Amino acid sequence: MRGIADSIESMEQLAAVWRVMVLDRDPDADVRDLPGIAVRWADCRFPFWNCVTLTEDGMDAGLVKQRLDEASEIMRSKKHPGFLWVFEDLLDDEARAALGAAAEQAGLAHAFPGTGMAGDLLPIPEPAHPDLTFVRVTAEEHLRAFADVTSLAYGFPLEDGRDGLAWSTLWKNRVYAYLGVRNGAPVTCAATVEAEGRLFVMLVATDPRWQRRGYGEAVTRKALYEGARATGTTRATLHATAAGAPVYPRIGFEPNSPMHFYALKD
Repeated sequence: MRGIADSIESMEQLAAVWRVMVLDRDPDADVRDLPGIAVRWADCRFPFWNCVTLTEDGMDAGLVKQRLDEASEIMRSKKHPGFLWVFEDLLDDEARAALGAAAEQAGLAHAFPGTGMAGDLLPIPEPAHPDLTFVRVTAEEHLRAFADVTSLAYGFPLEDGRDGLAWSTLWKNRVYAYLGVRNGAPVTCAATVEAEGRLFVMLVATDPRWQRRGYGEAVTRKALYEGARATGTTRATLHATAAGAPVYPRIGFEPNSPMHFYALKD
């Protein structure tokens, strides 16, 4: 069944990409593949690099409860907060219905929803936007600007974003990360990276002062265009927030599994 296959692909892309990102941030980071759980935890101030996800297909309610308890215990052992990612289509119907209550019992609070997406959409035409100049992230000043736009968009302190990306040679070389610059100021950003024969889109963000102008779509298209041109990949994947979910189908992505992000209760 293609829908389930896409959802498994989405989860596996998370595990593959986050392994690279987290180990780039800290070679001694907690990167483990446990029974039913992938741990990708840099334990840094940037919460997206602190990740646990459930990895089994067809989980029933009892198994999901067990895995949520285990994930919560892992998260509580860390210094910095992060998220548990749950791909809903990997759960059976009973487990989906019981997910909220089981998360509550495990000491987890629902943080925000998302959607896995994928598509055989590459290559795409070279994009342009009348307001923007696209700049690839190749220097530390670009990387800091990328981190700052991301922090502004997601509501993180600027230092948290910088803690996740500063001084990364990976991001300045192997990641196809782009800034959209308006009148000399970076206002939007997006990145792609090759993982297991796909081009994975990540950290699409627009400064809240400049949203709803098509900037996020334009810079995402730029990162996809350049990543596909460099790697020859034809399939792309991503994990969309609620704000981004309406944008990506216009590029050619198709939704697969609904996602849930959980944080530890205060």
